[in-house]
Amino acid sequence: MSDERHPHQPPRETGPASEIPIDAGSQALAEALRSSFVIVKFVMVVLVLVFLASGFFTVGPQERAILLRFGRPVGEGEGALLGPGLHWSFPYPIDEYVKVSITGVQRANSTVGWYATTPEQELAGTEPPPGGSLNPALDGYAVTADNNIIHTRATLTYRISDPVRYVFNFVNASNAVQNALDNALLYSASRFSVDDILTRDVAGFKEAVRNRVTGLVENEDLGVTVEQCAVESIPPRQLKDAFANVLRSEVNRSKALNDASSHQNQVLSKASADAESLINIAQSERTRLVADVSSRADQFKDLLPKYLDNPSLFVQQRLTETLGRVFTNAQDKILVPESVDGSSKELRYLFNRELARPKTEETKP
Repeated sequence: MSDERHPHQPPRETGPASEIPIDAGSQALAEALRSSFVIVKFVMVVLVLVFLASGFFTVGPQERAILLRFGRPVGEGEGALLGPGLHWSFPYPIDEYVKVSITGVQRANSTVGWYATTPEQELAGTEPPPGGSLNPALDGYAVTADNNIIHTRATLTYRISDPVRYVFNFVNASNAVQNALDNALLYSASRFSVDDILTRDVAGFKEAVRNRVTGLVENEDLGVTVEQCAVESIPPRQLKDAFANVLRSEVNRSKALNDASSHQNQVLSKASADAESLINIAQSERTRLVADVSSRADQFKDLLPKYLDNPSLFVQQRLTETLGRVFTNAQDKILVPESVDGSSKELRYLFNRELARPKTEETKP
């Protein structure tokens, strides 16, 4: 085919500057695509900004954070801890952070030795009644040293002292604390009798549980510090009345012993006071008697020379004193001296006067 052109037809332009005419529909589609690309680019930019902004996080004043990059901590030791304030990290899955409370109190509850119930039921007073016996599948219990069964539970409060060890040494350190508390509760119950746990040595049992869980936590190096450990123990609900009777008997026994001890103290105090009084009286009497005897001895020593000079005078004086004491109650006393010639005369003493005779009608004048 020859390339012949019409004399009045303009020549064709060839090359890159040539334009291919398009219809209106194609042009509208092209403009729509260009607008869509702009919107998609804007949305992608916004998503990137949102993605990066999601990496901001805040650490509270009582918290520390540990930054993990691809599952490994960024930094070592204390350097891996992020302090309070605003921080940024690459969003997940590149980075992730773990917040750990360093001053807040953590809590662990052990119900391994408690019967089947819930806190809501306890608060509402709608606990299920006890059955005829314990159900090992539902009811927890602890065995005491004297082979009795009790219900016991504990609440442990602790704080995290080493966040790095607490987070990285264990998959779940809180579960390790929970297991240590369960172990301490059952172990300590097996070392105490039922009477000691319920009445006689409640504080000792509580202290034993605390010491046991503290030792386990330290041996496992969990990075926590035990603050308090509260323990509650009750007898099996099926034997509540029997244990109540035993407790009542123990109370009565203690009361009787206290009363007996109080009476003993009163009797001993009174006896001691009486003995002290008698001793004081005896000592006073002894002092008085010794002083009287000493005075009489001194008097006798003074009178002895005079007696030796005139014994008859002293004999007469003693006789007079003796007769005075003997005849104190005599109504009349008549002293008849000896006669001049020395002959004895009759001496009479009237102790009681003759009673007056009652007057009768015959004796009336």
